[in-house]
Formats: sequence, structure tokens, C-alpha cells
Amino acid sequence: MSADAWWKNGIVYQVYPRSFQDSDGDGIGDLRGIQKRLDYLVELGVDAVWISPIYPSPMADFGYDISDYCDIDPRFGTLDDFDALPAECRARGLKLVLDFVPNHTSDQHPWFLQSRAPRENPKRDWYLWRDPAPDGGPPTNWISNFGGPAWTFDEATGQYYAHSFLKEQPDLNWRNPEVREAMYEVLRFWLRRGVDGFRVDVLYHLVKDRLFRNNPPNPAFKPGQDPSHRLLPLYTTDRPEMQDIVVEMRRVVDAFSSEDSARVLIGELHLPLERLMAYYGRTPEGMLEGVQLPFNFQLIAAPWHAAEIDRIVRNYEAALPHGAAPNWVLGNHDKPRIASRVGQERARLAAMLLLTLRGTPTLYYGDEIGMADVPIPPAEVQDPFEKNAPGLGLGRDPQRTPMQWSRAPAAGFTQGRPWLRLADDWATRNVELQRGDPDSMLSLYQRLIALRRNEPALHEGRHEQLDAGPDVLAYARSAGTRRLVVLLNFAETEMTVHADLLPTEVVVVASTLAGRSGAVQGELVLQPLEGVVVAQ
Repeated sequence: MSADAWWKNGIVYQVYPRSFQDSDGDGIGDLRGIQKRLDYLVELGVDAVWISPIYPSPMADFGYDISDYCDIDPRFGTLDDFDALPAECRARGLKLVLDFVPNHTSDQHPWFLQSRAPRENPKRDWYLWRDPAPDGGPPTNWISNFGGPAWTFDEATGQYYAHSFLKEQPDLNWRNPEVREAMYEVLRFWLRRGVDGFRVDVLYHLVKDRLFRNNPPNPAFKPGQDPSHRLLPLYTTDRPEMQDIVVEMRRVVDAFSSEDSARVLIGELHLPLERLMAYYGRTPEGMLEGVQLPFNFQLIAAPWHAAEIDRIVRNYEAALPHGAAPNWVLGNHDKPRIASRVGQERARLAAMLLLTLRGTPTLYYGDEIGMADVPIPPAEVQDPFEKNAPGLGLGRDPQRTPMQWSRAPAAGFTQGRPWLRLADDWATRNVELQRGDPDSMLSLYQRLIALRRNEPALHEGRHEQLDAGPDVLAYARSAGTRRLVVLLNFAETEMTVHADLLPTEVVVVASTLAGRSGAVQGELVLQPLEGVVVAQ
């Protein structure tokens, strides 16, 4: 097995640590809780666990405002608790991926406290400071992703500092070589402790325009949309200098790879397809020296129609540089859950789609049992995004609620009071009840993951898009002489797949409906919203 097979052929599982498992009764998930549930991840069949931020933080943005990159927040445990985790993962054949948040720190980070001191402080240039505009207002028209201006005035020093998100999250100056080296040393700190890779938060934000030009208006913006989309982020994201930084970051991580296991960088990049591909870092000689997995979020925003998904898959496959590893994502901590976006039955179809497409799938905790978004009353809202832009449905609390483990109090998540309310269905939708139930979402995920692991055609094979009509998404996966065809019926009626697409006889090796298997001759009738994998 190649050193990079674990991330090229395997499955990544995202854990939002506050909500996965609490071990001490304070209602907040923690590292010992994650360790307690590692056997569940093995049972599910995933290959790597990615943990969202666990570093010391004032929690203005729930861990994405970091005050110390090289320690563990007491809410989640200690550095000793963390050090036990890589070994426990290795003992179970799991890899460990951490969140790396390089665009900004907390305003309580020692670096920023020094930068905010007199202007002569050596750390001043570690952040983005500018004089006011001639009218005394912000230096540019840049908008925070959480609403309002991306600049906050500092009375003590008479300048504004930039923040792409909350004012408590000042942006680092990645044009400063000292900043880059300090952040690369953060990567080395965790790599020395046994981490296998990083998901890099908002990677495309790191460099801002050298001339601090205003962003142009977005002609497609309409009232009621996310206010941060009012301008096109031309001068605040995806700047040309980013490519050199990505290469530097990759070299730091590659230095810790071995013949047995390659380290990986996964980039959070909300970019058009052409720009997304640039982050693979293709050289004139055809080498790929950038991020190994620039996150492909297209399924999260896609209209749930066969023709649209077919278009997305074809375009993505065609755009990939030679040798690049594809990847697919259905959900994460920032976006509504798949079961809420498309419904429970279609979420079963989505599971088959995710786990049979070519490339690395990423699962979001709880999707494997069909967890849905949980309405959070205004008085209980925690997310600063919702507080800054109320009433627009942008809050992220609904998809961050505690994992539903069992029928025990608080769904087995905690012995205390959960930090966010549970879903109303926690007593009937949980891991305990779905184990062993062949009709359950969990059993479907386990079957599909096992099939993917056992079939080289699925985890490393070639991909061929097929045409089965406007309501059926069809594609073939093959390795050697083994050829599997995936048929996904997006219609709420029966659909017949004719013999011109399939040979005379096929064998159903997987279905979104429990109990369907065996040989089929002639036409194949798909039930409403059914997906099947057939062997020819």
C-alpha cells in the first residue's frame, strides 16, 4: 500500500469536538470523549478523524479565535490528553487530522496584544494596521464575513486593524516572513506530536491586496442575502501570492512524511472550479506541489437533481489536473445538514453518491444516523454569525448539536446539561437504536463503507459518467476487469434502466433499500429514490 493511500483511498470523518462526546459532565465534548468513541469510528469503517479546533480560545467564534496555537483549551482537556490520542488512533488503524487556523488569531493572543501596543512594537507588522480614510472611517470598503466592516478602530494607536471575521479575530499579515515562519512552526509542533495532517481553515483568505484597494460591488447581490456577499472579494481572497505560500506550507508538512505514511493538507477553499484547481499547485513539469485535497464543496450547494449532479461531476472530473486526487463533501459545521437540505430518503441516496464517486469522501459527524438541523430559539443562540446577522437563517448552531448516541439521558452525550439543545428525535434516532437495524441509515453507511473498502473499483478505480436519462444519475467505476455501475434514481416514481446501458444480467451488490440483492436479468427497475450498485 502506498504511503498516501490512507487519504487518497480512505474516508475522513469530521468531529466537532464540543458536540461529539463529553467525558466530565460539563456539557461540552472533549478529547477524552473523542478517545472513548474511537472504537465506534472503527466500527463505522472510516480511516481518519478530523477534529475541529481544540486550542486555547476565548470562544468568541467557538475555537476559531485562537489565543495559543500550541496548547489545548481546558474545556477540551490537557496536552497530555491530546498526546494520548495519536497513539490510540494508530492502535486502531486511524489517522488524525487537526484544524489549522492561519488567517487570524484571537485578539487575546500575545502576538496581537504586543501588536496593539505602541506602533514601534516589533509585532506591529504581524497584523494588518492602516490609517483611517480621509473622512476618518475605515481604510477600505472591505466587509467582514460575519457582517459589518472588516476594520475596527483602535483608540490607543489611532489606526484600524483588519479582520475577515469577528473584530475579536484580527487577521495576520502573511506578507511578513516572520509570521509565516511562526505559523509553520505551529505545524511542526503538532506534527512532532503525531498528527497526520491538517485541514487549513479559509486558506484562500491569507493574503490581502498589497495596495489595499476597495472591493467592487457584486452585481448579483440581492437584499436578504448574506451581507458579506454585497462585494466581490477580489482584493481580499485568492491573491496571486497565495500559491507560493501553499507550496511553502506543503514543504513543511512533507518533511514529516515517511515511506509508510504521507502527511496531508486539506484546504478550505470556497472558490470557482477553475480557481479551486489552482490550489493543487501544478508546476510546469506537471508535479503537484500544493494542497493535496482542496475541499470540493459543490454537493453542499447543489440543487438536488440528477441532471445538475451529473453536470457537477462531469465538470469536476474534466477540470482535475493530471494525477490530482478528487474529493467530495456533503456537509460540515458551517452548512445545514444533508438530511435537512434534501430529506431523509434523499439523504440515503446522497450517502451512496458520496461513497461511490471517485475520490476522498468526508463525512460530518451524525450524518451517518440521519441527524438533521435543530431549530435554536433566539434566547439560546450561541453562534456569533447569527447574532451579527439575525433573521437571515445564517446561524450555524442547528448543525452543531450534540451527537445522538443512545436513549440514555442527554442522548448519551453528557451526564450534565448539553451546551446546545438536542434534536427532538434523539430518543428514536441514535446510534444505539440503529445498530443492527438493516433499514437504518447507520447500517446503510456501514454497508456502503464496507463495499467501498472491499472493492478497488470504488476506492481507487477509474470513473466513467453514463447517460440514463434526466432523473437517474449513472456512472461506472472500474479496476482491472471489475466494473461496477452506480444508478441513483432521483425521481419519486419507479424508473427503468434499459438493457442498452447494462448487459443481459447484473448482480445488485448494494442498494439504499435493505434486502435487495442478487441477479437481475433484462431491465432493472429502480424504486422511487433508490440507489443501487450493480456488478457486470
